[in-house]
Amino acid sequence: MHRLFSAVIPVALLVSACHHSSTATGTLAAQPAKNDAPLRDAIRADLQRVLDRARADSAFPGAYAVVGTHDGIIAEYGVGQLDWAPSPRPDAHTIWDLASLSKVVGMTTAIMQLVEQGRVDIDAPVQRYLPDWTGPNKERVTLRHLLTHTGGLPPDQPPGSKPYDEITHNADSIAMLMFSTPLDTLPGVRMVYSDIGAYLLGKIVERVSGQTLDAYVHDHVFAPLAMTETMYNPPASLLPRIAPTEVDPRRGGLVRGKVHDERAYYLGGVSAHAGIFSSGHDLARFARMYLNNGTLDGVRVLQPATIARFTAYVDSTFSDRGLGWQKPDLPGMKFASPSAAWAGHSMSTRAFGHTGFTGTSIGIDPSRDLFIVLLTNRVNPTRNNNKITEVRRQLADAVIPDYDRLRSSGSSSTTRP
Repeated sequence: MHRLFSAVIPVALLVSACHHSSTATGTLAAQPAKNDAPLRDAIRADLQRVLDRARADSAFPGAYAVVGTHDGIIAEYGVGQLDWAPSPRPDAHTIWDLASLSKVVGMTTAIMQLVEQGRVDIDAPVQRYLPDWTGPNKERVTLRHLLTHTGGLPPDQPPGSKPYDEITHNADSIAMLMFSTPLDTLPGVRMVYSDIGAYLLGKIVERVSGQTLDAYVHDHVFAPLAMTETMYNPPASLLPRIAPTEVDPRRGGLVRGKVHDERAYYLGGVSAHAGIFSSGHDLARFARMYLNNGTLDGVRVLQPATIARFTAYVDSTFSDRGLGWQKPDLPGMKFASPSAAWAGHSMSTRAFGHTGFTGTSIGIDPSRDLFIVLLTNRVNPTRNNNKITEVRRQLADAVIPDYDRLRSSGSSSTTRP
């Protein structure tokens, strides 16, 4: 959750971006067969039509979308510029602030690994792993509650409280405030999307694994998948490739290369709820791993049963949550969210995905063998721009009918990142 800033004029970027060829390390320059061209061309035309229209409507300065299957990329497309000021066009290696996609790309995948290793039980009380997390009714909260945003925690601070990053900028103090946040309802009563709950799950990863969160996900998720453009706290050498986010006067103007989320920023850039930066190239590899039942290029990251467990509805009448992952909204669901727009109107009930506040989203539909990744910096120059929700929905609703129609005719054009 974020507070609204007033719109401000973006500042010009003075650095140019690095460009990468399609033969960059980790990319197979596979050529689609001639009869695959209709699918490739139709999907690329869908991406171009939706994103060009959104850019013309000032939904974001720039965007990059990737559509593919377990086997590789069908089509990808970049539009606009990294900033509203003169700057390069986004490409497959542009690096974006993922915001809450950090929850699934990092923390959730880490929890999944620890569960299948028998080191974490999602039905255990949080206090088994964080015995110092105390307060009224906190002994009732399980990891399952945190993963489904039903732990009774507020979104980002107690109701009526000042935002934590307005109370202090000290990392230890921010951490203490987040850790000590009281429940505002009993666990299991309602779904309230909570960054505090995700933050606690990151602390559990650290306590159980003995590694910092950024080190764990690098060693056990990003490095095995050759996601070399995915990281917390990207170095200054990558700055020309990073899409800037919001103009924040408190942080000296345009935020670029530093996490947009204020609490994650003052925590030092690393948290389970936000902080990961990544590219379209890398997220295509991540999505393909899930569609390949947990493996990619001969490396296993997750077991198929773990993926099935975490990406199923926990209670499809209650909320749109799996374990960590979000699911498509269903009729009659008690707690649903417009953030499920990544699924459009047609993704199947097996689909799972997530969004990020900066304008990112990922949707994966195993029943179709399809993923859709959308990366934007819609918060540039201000988070008051909320057009991204409809763009996500339009993108899925454009791609899926053409994919379904042309897949049935035998087209399956892919290249592998």
